[in-house]
Amino acid sequence: MKLLFYLLKLSGIPFLIREFIQKNKVTIILYHDISVENAQLHFNYLRKRYNIIPLQTFLIAHKENRVKHLPKKSLIITIDDGHKGNYKLLPLIKKLQIPITIFLCSHIICTNKKYWFKHDLKDFDIERLKKFNNQERLKFLLLKGYDQDNEYDSPSSLSNNEILEMSEYVDFQSHSMLHPCLPYCTDQESEMEILGSKKLLEENFKFTINAFSYPNGDYSDREIEFLKRYGYEAGITCDLFFNSQKTDVYRLKRLGCRDEASLAELEVKISGLYFFLKGIFFKKNFGYTKKTGKTADENRVTDQ
Repeated sequence: MKLLFYLLKLSGIPFLIREFIQKNKVTIILYHDISVENAQLHFNYLRKRYNIIPLQTFLIAHKENRVKHLPKKSLIITIDDGHKGNYKLLPLIKKLQIPITIFLCSHIICTNKKYWFKHDLKDFDIERLKKFNNQERLKFLLLKGYDQDNEYDSPSSLSNNEILEMSEYVDFQSHSMLHPCLPYCTDQESEMEILGSKKLLEENFKFTINAFSYPNGDYSDREIEFLKRYGYEAGITCDLFFNSQKTDVYRLKRLGCRDEASLAELEVKISGLYFFLKGIFFKKNFGYTKKTGKTADENRVTDQ
């Protein structure tokens, strides 16, 4: 794959996409638990080729119908989950003075609970598990030794003090309470995940929570209705590709990049070229475009 990304980079297509298509769009990219070393490489690359703006700047511009007035090649950096390692990025964020939004799982942060998708499932396909009914998923995980309410020996997520220290430089928003696959939850479960995370983050940290990143990128019309009901102003998906004034603010598009990605892989993926070619491959060979979970976008392609 490294050779493929290098060859695609050398083709010049990512450059052309950036300079002629992304130029008048807003790109949102996704990380999870990127190391300081790779973050420094990635962030420096992005600063030189894009105008990195805060998520909130885009949301205000979208609300006021002036997205076209944002800087050319605007790009938003987001990080999902609130992993413990995110705290190590703080000195780099300060040094580079770049805006970043981290979406927190409100009932995992500040505890010793673990993220269910990090549990060792041996040979069981986690993508298959994501499509289980929520209660069936939790029962299956119990059989595999994982309990979402269990406190382990050490934390996997950010602590209270770490979040408070980072909050001067980082925009914290909601990523649900416990990171379920929302479309496979009951109405009550989905509503509580969306409302409960907002309430806890606002009450405990005095944050203004107005954006929600759908766990696993999965959502349905029901989740959008809950976001609107409880005062969220935006929903961030894993749908492809770029954003404009015409993009539904509750279906904002985002491009995922592996935390370990090389610069060549980063360039190819955030141009959208990789996902475009991947979609063509699946459609040609399997007669459909790969997607995960229930989503309003039938052409969604996710990067796992």
